[in-house]
Amino acid sequence: MSARAFAVVLLILLLVVASAGASIAIPGRVLIPLALVPRPGWCELAYPTICVPSPPPDLDCPEIPFQNFQVLPPDPHGFDADDDGLGCESP
Repeated sequence: MSARAFAVVLLILLLVVASAGASIAIPGRVLIPLALVPRPGWCELAYPTICVPSPPPDLDCPEIPFQNFQVLPPDPHGFDADDDGLGCESP
């Protein structure tokens, strides 16, 4: 299998798995479905369905590719502005 074919198959696999579950945000905007990798130690535990680093840096909703995800106290990034348990709610 050529490198290009492998990359296409991997991309399709990632898209299929990502559509079925949570994803991980790695600095640089790379998305990897959490089902494919163990949860890294640097993932902030207040956001159990996604993976963003603990502060610092302090992140804002426009800086991450996720919307409508579960937020647990203490919400160190302030993604849940109205304290309803959902972060970066879509308008």
